Amino acid sequence: MSTNVTTLDTKAATVTGKDRYKAGVLEYRKMGYWEPDYQPKDTDVLALFRITPQDGVDPVEAAAAVAGESSTATWTVVWTDRLTACEKYRAKAYRVDPVPNQPGQYFAYIAYDLDLFEPGSIANLTASIIGNVFGFKPLKALRLEDMRLPVAYVKTFDGPPTGIVVERERLDKFGRPLLGATVKPKLGLSGRNYGRVVYEALKGGLDFTKDDENINSQPFMHWRDRFLYCMEAVNRAQAVTGEVKGTYLNVTAATMEDMYERAEFAKSLGSVIVMIDLVIGYTAIQSMSKWARRNDMILHLHRAGHGTYTRQKSHGVSFRVIAKWMRLAGVDHIHAGTVVGKLEGDPNTTRGFYDILREDHLPAKLENGVFFEQDWASLRKVMPVASGGIHAGQMHQLLDYLGEDTVLQFGGGTIGHPMGIQAGATANRVALEAMILARNEGRDTKVEGPQILADAARHCQPLRQALDVWKDVTFDYASTDTPDFVPAVTAAS
Repeated sequence: MSTNVTTLDTKAATVTGKDRYKAGVLEYRKMGYWEPDYQPKDTDVLALFRITPQDGVDPVEAAAAVAGESSTATWTVVWTDRLTACEKYRAKAYRVDPVPNQPGQYFAYIAYDLDLFEPGSIANLTASIIGNVFGFKPLKALRLEDMRLPVAYVKTFDGPPTGIVVERERLDKFGRPLLGATVKPKLGLSGRNYGRVVYEALKGGLDFTKDDENINSQPFMHWRDRFLYCMEAVNRAQAVTGEVKGTYLNVTAATMEDMYERAEFAKSLGSVIVMIDLVIGYTAIQSMSKWARRNDMILHLHRAGHGTYTRQKSHGVSFRVIAKWMRLAGVDHIHAGTVVGKLEGDPNTTRGFYDILREDHLPAKLENGVFFEQDWASLRKVMPVASGGIHAGQMHQLLDYLGEDTVLQFGGGTIGHPMGIQAGATANRVALEAMILARNEGRDTKVEGPQILADAARHCQPLRQALDVWKDVTFDYASTDTPDFVPAVTAAS
């Protein structure tokens, strides 16, 4: 990580006194936004940016510019700085490292004083950290890779309204991942037919079904009809199976008033969970979290739209940062990748996402893309959701990559089963329970997984057909968002 650091001009050159306030323009590093000797305080918010300066722009000056433009600076010196404690309020770039194997890219570490942020507000945090600076001309590209949120700031947020532990208690489901399915096709079904899908999937053995991100209230099925038919299906499935069931009713709408109305109706029908989309915005997410906390509801967040700014390695915001913001904002579930499915997901990077959501204390782990130690100070944990192109034949891989505290959602892998929806759900439930039993017996499910599934399929025709139909289905493409540092074991080999 220290390669070529000596070629950077890292000397501090802050101009002070009367010379600082002469009319004109100073370099950002001379205005005090570059402090290589700065020791971050425990209460500082820390950010790591991947910067790609324009040709001829000094990397240290670019880092100082990011610090300045995301805190107190403007393009020229202003004498009104002297009316503030400007040394305190200036963000401080304190370290710049070349990115391994990425010429022209640099990691810039920046510290922000806690007083720069309104307590408990993701909107205010993001307005500072990713405000105007991403359009700054001296940079070809800019990506927010990671953040360290101090305990003093974490404690100003309520966090998830339910959390993993209480969710399992409410659902009476322990010792295994939860099983779900997104209703397919996600658009075009009538309310009655939509409810039929929910009933068959839940009766077949799933714990949850869910709306997809773009099913709201369209001409073919208005939201109230969907809620009524879905909850009828949930209640009937619970009566038949004797298990607690649920369906994620998407309350995303045009206004907060509409969302509150839909959420209240879902509650009145007995739903245990409601769903929102990431695209509703940070303030709306926090508002719905507060509603869910007041009403003892599980809050599911679909990360709709995140790929427009999280997927590219050189520009945007890493999903690990979105995961941290959403744990603060207070969601109980969030889609976080599958590794083996159809959506973007490098194994090491995805493991970092899951750790951020589920661990109470997270050490820095560069091979997983985690640059900062993070203490969550007992903030409730978020249940990661794996969805997108997964099927029963991958059950051993999913358990190995993603662990036990997750929701495995098989949409097409349930509803596309040749024997029908209920059989698809049964195939997934049998595959999961066979794998959990083998794990509990001490078997190496990662290695023996295919044989464990084949043995279980001898006594379960739905599973046998699922394995026959989807056995060769994989989505093996190179990931676009991989860690910049390889694990030590790999490096040594």
